Amino acid sequence: MKTLLKLGITVGLLLAAVFPIQAGINKVANEPDSVYLFSYARVDGQSGLRFAWSPDGRRWLSVADGYDYVKCDFGPWGSEKKMFFPHLMQNTSDGLWHCIWTATRSGKVLAHADSPDLLKWGAQSYFTEEELSKYELKSAYPTEETSVLLDGQQESGWIQRVSYKTIEQLIRYADHKKYRQRLYDERTEEDPIRFAGLKPLKATIQVDVSQGKSISDHLIGIFFEDINYAADGGLYAELVQNRDFEYSSKDGSRQGWDSNYAWSVKGGQGTLTIATERPIHENNPHYAVLDVRQVGAALQNDGYDGITLKKGEKYDFACFARIASESKGGKVIISLLDQEGNEVAKASVKVSSKDWKQLKAVLTAQEDVQAAKLSLQPAGTGTYHFDLVSLFPQNTFKGRKNGLRADLAQALADLHPRFVRFPGGCVAHGDGVDNIYDWKGSIGPLEARKPLRNLWGYHQTRGLGYFEYFQFCEDIGAEPVPVLAAGVPCQNSGTCSHHSKDEIGCKGQQGGIPMEEMPAYIQDVLDLIEYANGDARKTEWGRKRAEAGHPKSFNLKYIGIGNEDLITEVFEERFTMIYKAVREKYPEVTVIGTVGPFYEGTDYDEGWKLATRLDVPMVDEHYYVAPGWFIHNQDYYDRYDRNKSKVYLGEYAAHLPGRPSNLETALAEALYLTAVERNADVVAMTSYAPLLAKEGYTQWRPDLIYFNNKEVKPTVDYYTQQMYGQNAGNEYFASTITLDNGLDAVKKRVGVSVVKDPMTGDYIVKLVNMLPVEVSSKIELEGVTLVNPTAQKIVLAGNPKDEDVTPITEDFEVQEHGFDYTLPSYSFTVIRIGQKMDK
Repeated sequence: MKTLLKLGITVGLLLAAVFPIQAGINKVANEPDSVYLFSYARVDGQSGLRFAWSPDGRRWLSVADGYDYVKCDFGPWGSEKKMFFPHLMQNTSDGLWHCIWTATRSGKVLAHADSPDLLKWGAQSYFTEEELSKYELKSAYPTEETSVLLDGQQESGWIQRVSYKTIEQLIRYADHKKYRQRLYDERTEEDPIRFAGLKPLKATIQVDVSQGKSISDHLIGIFFEDINYAADGGLYAELVQNRDFEYSSKDGSRQGWDSNYAWSVKGGQGTLTIATERPIHENNPHYAVLDVRQVGAALQNDGYDGITLKKGEKYDFACFARIASESKGGKVIISLLDQEGNEVAKASVKVSSKDWKQLKAVLTAQEDVQAAKLSLQPAGTGTYHFDLVSLFPQNTFKGRKNGLRADLAQALADLHPRFVRFPGGCVAHGDGVDNIYDWKGSIGPLEARKPLRNLWGYHQTRGLGYFEYFQFCEDIGAEPVPVLAAGVPCQNSGTCSHHSKDEIGCKGQQGGIPMEEMPAYIQDVLDLIEYANGDARKTEWGRKRAEAGHPKSFNLKYIGIGNEDLITEVFEERFTMIYKAVREKYPEVTVIGTVGPFYEGTDYDEGWKLATRLDVPMVDEHYYVAPGWFIHNQDYYDRYDRNKSKVYLGEYAAHLPGRPSNLETALAEALYLTAVERNADVVAMTSYAPLLAKEGYTQWRPDLIYFNNKEVKPTVDYYTQQMYGQNAGNEYFASTITLDNGLDAVKKRVGVSVVKDPMTGDYIVKLVNMLPVEVSSKIELEGVTLVNPTAQKIVLAGNPKDEDVTPITEDFEVQEHGFDYTLPSYSFTVIRIGQKMDK
């Protein structure tokens, strides 16, 4: 371990190792008893643990062409997660393999993981040079550090002898992974070759209505995270950017971000400065000082790429203002100006107080304007102070004050989500401990809310806060599912926290909230439940909810703790404390745990072990995968233990190269959801992610809905979610598909799901065809008699590369016990069958 030796550490490390290993009992006659195993990583740290082997110690063969058997998890994605000089050994007492490596270029952070078989690896732990002395060092290394020539390149690592069967096992494992990856990489553009000569198919689909089972009635929901500028300038209807003058260069990477960003002084003679003396509130310390030396000077705001106005619409203006002690004050003209500076709306307020006072006015737009500006022009000279300058359309969703953009919110409501998860995602647990989303800072009067740097690199006013999230859920009839950090920040954190300035505290999520601060943090979690559900007269936080305008309980039933975290000792200890506290005080609230960011791997395994050990009622799974993964993993939840935790598939999406949202991704998700509905007795909830993205500010693709200031642009994936959300049920019926083509690749691309809507009694048949040919089907509904049946057909179909496909709805005829239907090539169809009511 070169870096460790350079640091002057004498390391016997944790363990003694066996050397040499005896030959396997069932050895093939022509196999060697043992061979040399060489373990290494690329010198630049850009790989995981790799292997090579040799029969004689001279000629070396790569194991699985440089497959990475374990990768470092330390540090932010992209810039870190490096492995330097891994040292591998096997313990004599328990047979476990242990690997210790250097995790940073500086050599100050070391990492450790163990494995029973070199294939599956346990949780990683990280420690410093000084902390190495805590381990009991038992013996010197039985391995040898050396350099070997491998595929024409000199590599440095460690050599030891192992059974040849160990090499075979390593190769088989990697070969299987590579084979599965080839399946997952299958794309429709290869279908002309894959299905060359394929003729239109015939199918019989038998649905046994007598074999129904209860499934979740909360299966389809939405996940809102403030990524891609989804909140400020997006769903949150505020039209003034940097309304509180709290923007900061620390918020993100956008150049020129400071307290006067988006503001300017135009006309006359005037200057704009930012002051902090006697602010409105300690959470809002900055405000604007407009010194008018000649009448005509106006303070103007550009909005978010301009302010889009609709002719005839009314807009609510508000601000806090005061005058300096030596000024007289007077009328301030509030106007909206078009791109040429012409006035299209006008009102006025009077500023005369030397103390902060909120002023309001209503402006009516006389024209449609794509990119207007807001102007505040004092009628006289003097020094004026302004803060929390706001402009809202009166036409917000449901007419809510401090509300949501009506068209965007309606697009979400049209999905018919059964729940809304918020406020993240990675935003919830933040970039470092000090950036964890504190829900209390997002409620109360707007001037008292605490702005927050967004982990994704911009500013959050948090005008859209926890109260507004709860209110939106109630407005659309969805369950609120708030997610709070599990005492650790995002695994992608790259900043230090207030209590830790070493490398371990600054990178990765290893610097959790200090244990002495955890009781206060746990109380914050409990206070959130009280805020949502507490009595408006008898509880402190219930009263605060009532003061915000909602005396009635929000009836919170779910709370998420953690978000795709690394399942380390730091995480486990803090999660366990929070979970036990919530379960003890609020046993009626379902806690949702987390099992990491992937569908397999160490965090997934360790997360499930923890959930099983603590009997966590539900866990949050995430995976962003290729369409081929969805095709070839339709049995993923079939094998889940029904006696363990339920599953919330909290983030998922089909990703193609270039990250388009097209019919191929939408159909892959539709196909997979037929299998999820089949398993909706264990999968309780699902939500596509991310939800919203503003054009020109998109940090992640694909997203469900794109938008600009004027338009809302649902994607093809949106329509898959809508077709499922608007056609949900709580009873699933078993079905079988018999095709006249038995090829596995063909069978896996045709899916069916049949459910019953408890509210209407309708039977809902979902049919997916990801083949380049039609499938003529006979659907037999066994065990049900339809009297005067009526049906509606919704079809999403086209070319797999199409990005602008929309569903077509038509009436459809069915018979008493079933119907015939031809599934178009590359299509998703929903057939909703009801019965005509007698007049």
